[in-house]
Amino acid sequence: MPYLGGEETVRELRRALSNPNVQSDPLRYRNTILKVIRTMSQGVDVSGLFSEMVKACATVDVVQKKLVYVFLCSYATLNPELSLLVINSLRKDCQDPNPMVRSLALRNMTNLRLPSLVEYVEQPLTAGLRDRAACVRRVAVLGWAKLHNLQPSSEIDAVVVNELYSLLRDPDPVVMVNCLRALEEILKEEGGVAINKPITHHLLNRLKECDIWGQCEVLRVLQRYRPQSEDELFDILSLLDSFLVSPHPPVMAATLSLFLSVSSSLPAVSLAALERVSGPLLAACGSGSREMRFAAVCHIQLLLRSVPGLLGVHYKRFFCGYAEPAYIKERKMQVLVELVNDENVAMILDELKGYCTDVNTDTAQAAISAIAVVQTMRDLVWVCPQCSDTVCLALEGCEETLQDIQGRQALLWLLGVYGERISSAPYTLEVLIDGVRSEASLGIKMELLTATMRLFLCRPAETQDMLGRLLHYCIEETTDMCMRDQALLYYRLLHCGIEETRKVLQGRRSDPSLGVLIGRPTKPVSQWARCFNTLEPLSQGAVEAESASRGSPEHMTYNPKPNADLSDTLSCSHIQEIHSGES
Repeated sequence: MPYLGGEETVRELRRALSNPNVQSDPLRYRNTILKVIRTMSQGVDVSGLFSEMVKACATVDVVQKKLVYVFLCSYATLNPELSLLVINSLRKDCQDPNPMVRSLALRNMTNLRLPSLVEYVEQPLTAGLRDRAACVRRVAVLGWAKLHNLQPSSEIDAVVVNELYSLLRDPDPVVMVNCLRALEEILKEEGGVAINKPITHHLLNRLKECDIWGQCEVLRVLQRYRPQSEDELFDILSLLDSFLVSPHPPVMAATLSLFLSVSSSLPAVSLAALERVSGPLLAACGSGSREMRFAAVCHIQLLLRSVPGLLGVHYKRFFCGYAEPAYIKERKMQVLVELVNDENVAMILDELKGYCTDVNTDTAQAAISAIAVVQTMRDLVWVCPQCSDTVCLALEGCEETLQDIQGRQALLWLLGVYGERISSAPYTLEVLIDGVRSEASLGIKMELLTATMRLFLCRPAETQDMLGRLLHYCIEETTDMCMRDQALLYYRLLHCGIEETRKVLQGRRSDPSLGVLIGRPTKPVSQWARCFNTLEPLSQGAVEAESASRGSPEHMTYNPKPNADLSDTLSCSHIQEIHSGES
């Protein structure tokens, strides 16, 4: 939407810029140019002032030059012919004795983003690589990367590439890092900058001179290098050791990522590195930045896969603060579950109980899931069937205390599978069936239907009437097609006979081969090292937590074929049998 009154404003600014009295007063002239920039930032189209602003760049006032260059770079693509006049002025400024003016001219020359002006830009950039001022060399190096980005199909002269390689040894660390980044962009199709032993050791020895961004960039690029001998490997690890405990989390994370990459063949060294970074990671969990805290907790979850007891004594650092957002609280609770042991179980349970009444429903749900007793019972009888009698006794009356969806699903699974041992099973299901119309969760309804069918097979006299009512609701009243189809399947199974139904529904009750599960089994570092210091851990834990608490246990090991088709599951003969059964 155009800015109201924009045309009149542009006319007034043009009169002011063309006024000789204003041009003769440097301060008034600069303030007028500042008004143009302010008007441009408000959304007014001031491209009509391009020729007046081109004239304004012929000044010795550096501040005025910066303001004019901001305008020219914004509207150069709309005035490609007049931009040629800008290039002439910029090329002249590249010869200015003031290094600030030279670097400013080079930066804005490459920011014009006009392919037609590339031939005028190459010579000043080449000269800028050899400039005596470091600030000019910094801009010139990045200018070549911008030039390549502007015309990616064209090849940059090999002389320039060699010049950039030589600048990796520039005394200025910013020039060195900019050169590394520029070579990565220019040689992207060839795999990036060639990292050999001399370059690797040179970059590592100068790492302390770089700023935080520079250190992270160098460490990222060096992940492609592989030491040629074990002695060289330990030399590199010695150079990296001090950066593992860097007070800056990005540097620490980039260092550990490189550490794990080069020491992948030495698991003991990798585990020692994980213990070394536990302190900085814990410090990052207390950062003032929410994003930093969240990233630190997510990466700690990765470490706990390989070293479960790494932070056991520091479990209190993962207690949730009142003002913390829900996404951080949920991840911290996941970490607390990983850190539970015989010594801290009471403290952690008390802390989790407090979160169950949190005003945020997601946080309360996560806390309930973390201490979900019924889900634990369901999983216990799955892996340890000899405990089933004790579990069945404990289930009596617990339906009144369950509020979360996963816990109620687990209870329904237990009632369906072990209903013959639980005296109150039919009455519990009948209450749920009577209120099925007000049930919001589709998962609860589906599990209720399956549990009622299973209970009917072992206690038909007590369950027949309620099963009929539930099937009628699912087939005739519900609008959800998944639930209707499942009810129709069960209805047709019953037409085939009780024994056929029993073969389908009464499957395995347990899988003792899994053994009793105590925590998450440890994984080698190599399984997750590649995703450390990336965005992957930020979404990985949530997906795992969701999948771990969903559905019945016998469904968790089902892995469908990637290209599976419906015809692979249902043959024509099966469909014909169903239709014949209906008739």
